[in-house]
Amino acid sequence: MRTAMETQPTQDAECDSALPTTPCSVVWSRGHAYVLEGFRARWVGRDDRGRPHAITGAEMQRRGWTFTRTA
Repeated sequence: MRTAMETQPTQDAECDSALPTTPCSVVWSRGHAYVLEGFRARWVGRDDRGRPHAITGAEMQRRGWTFTRTA
């Protein structure tokens, strides 16, 4: 199954600055994937050691993020 971003990789200017708000949305930050957890509205992923890591949307904005994994 392909995600919406895989089938439509183009983004408008608004998507470049605003985090997605749909639960289970996936973004990449600092080489790690984060998923929006709908119940608590936080971004959940793994740190460099594989431990669970949760951050707020504001922290995600400060760290920088993309819809695709970057090297």
